[in-house]
Formats: sequence, C-alpha cells, structure tokens
Amino acid sequence: MKTFTFATMTAAAALMSGQAALADAHLEEITVGYFLEWPMPMLAAKADGTYDEELGLTVNWVSFDTGTAMSAAMASGDVQLSVSQGVPPFVVAASAGQDIQVLDVAVSYSENDNCVVRSDLSITADNAADLEGKKVAVPLGTAAHYGFLRQMDHFGVDLASLDVVDMAPPEGGAALNQGAVDFACGWGGGLNTMKEAGNTLLTGAEKEELGILVFDVTSAPAEFVAENPGLVAKFVKVTADANAEWAAEGSDEMLEKIATESGQDVEAARAAISTFTFPTIEEQLSEAWLGGNAATFMKGVADVFVESGSIPSALGSYGDTVNTGPLTDASSM
Repeated sequence: MKTFTFATMTAAAALMSGQAALADAHLEEITVGYFLEWPMPMLAAKADGTYDEELGLTVNWVSFDTGTAMSAAMASGDVQLSVSQGVPPFVVAASAGQDIQVLDVAVSYSENDNCVVRSDLSITADNAADLEGKKVAVPLGTAAHYGFLRQMDHFGVDLASLDVVDMAPPEGGAALNQGAVDFACGWGGGLNTMKEAGNTLLTGAEKEELGILVFDVTSAPAEFVAENPGLVAKFVKVTADANAEWAAEGSDEMLEKIATESGQDVEAARAAISTFTFPTIEEQLSEAWLGGNAATFMKGVADVFVESGSIPSALGSYGDTVNTGPLTDASSM
C-alpha cells in the first residue's frame, strides 16, 4: 500500500487536449486515489487484484486525507481516478475550471459525515445558537464543509462569529478531544474520534430532511476519460460488481478484506459500512442520481459555497461535469 501526501499541491485546471480517442491509450499502469478508514466493497476487489486483472494493467493505489487533495493530484497528473471523492471538493475544483468528471456514485452516507460539539459545552439542537463565537475544525472544500455551512444556516449561527480552522478529520478529532476546538466536522475514523468527545446536532435522517445529502463519486480528468473510455468503463464495472457482491452476500471473508485494506479492525469496518448505501448501476443512471438530480445538487452546493464566500463563483450548470458514458457501457458488460 503506497501513501503519498498531496495536500501542499496547487490544483491547476486540467484542460482537454483533443477529441476522444477511438481506442484506449496504451497504458501499463494507472494510479487511483482512495481513503483509508473508509470501508467500501471495492476494497475487496482491490485486495483480490481484480482491477489489475480486468483492466489489464497495474493499478497503483494512493491514500488521501481529503477530496481537495485528490483534485490537486488529478490536476497535476499524479492520479488518474479518484474513488469516493466528496461532491463538494469536486464542485470546488470544477467551479475553478478544472476539467474533471463524475463517473459514478461511489457511496451515500448521511450518517457518516457530521459535526460534533464538545460535551462539556452542553450544546444541542435546542440551543445551537450558543455556538456563536466558538472555534470549529472543518476540512474546507469538502462534504463536511458543505454540511457545516448548511447546519449553521439552519441553526441561524453567524459564520462571521466563528473561528474556523482548516483541519482534516483525524486532526479535527484529536483537537476536539484535546479541547483545542469547541466543535469539529468530518467523516469516517475522524468522526468516530470526535464522537468520543461530544455529540452531534442532527442525525443523518434529519439532515436529509433539510436537503443536506452526503454522497461521494468516482471522478477523473475529462481528458483521461476521453482517451480511455473502455478502461474507465471496466473500472466502474469492477466497482459495481463488488457492490453487488456485498449487497448479496456481505460475507465475513469479504468484510475482513475490506477492513484490512481500509486500515481498520473488522468491527470498526462493520460499524462504518453499515451506515453506507451503494446504489446499483441502474439506480445511478436514474433521474434520482446521475440522470439529473446529481447535477442539480452540485449546483446547489456551489451556490451555497459562493454565498458563504468559500469560492468566488459557480458554473451556470454542472450537467456537463457528469459523464454517464462509462457507467452506461459498464451496464452491458
């Protein structure tokens, strides 16, 4: 397992440099980004070498702390595909002019991304206005950042009154436990660490009722997808097959592989994956997801970021950033 740090890279816009190739470019290897402490069925396929076998090349895997770092790595050409990139970091990159595309819905997880308030403050949804003036750890430009903005708007907390510190979830969790911040937002193992020191303000279901969706995508530079349509279709097919196997069997053997690859013990992986849902290819291609609603949702995320001053501007539409071609091809494989 290879782990690199791309957090200091500057994300540059990846520009299209030609028409889609008639056949895939000749590649001997590709690099794919993913998250540790984020148990997904595709990790079992990673462990089995299924991606290498089906794609006919070597797949190198690199772990990241945030989706914004994934965007930077794709822009620099160090990573060709990113699995489970959050929608907000994707939107931030696309809004800035980076030519990247959504290829599938990797996972939906409203229960596994949230904000946690330190217990000794005794702040709940009933008195959330007391958060004004507090210090909060937020991984900026991520799904957790979007959820934070929407929750603060819901509770009427003035963003200008908050001391917002940019921290990846593991660091945010540690800071909350040490009392260095008053509340923190994140996902996965970082969120579990946060919960050791505090309480959430809203449940996943309550967030969904407010329209705060939380899902990740598989993304890639548009140029790479155009030059390698068959390879990309095979990649999302392997992922979909792993999801289908998990939905049908969910065996302990498969869970052990997922846990090992995600860097967790089996019970931690079991607890986390129980809060995840993995839409089928048919569901992903429907109007509810990539067939329409995803682009609309991304526009909403972008507008919230613009309003909060997090990004300078949004695209008029995010429809062109969703490429259902590979997933459609995968459906007939």
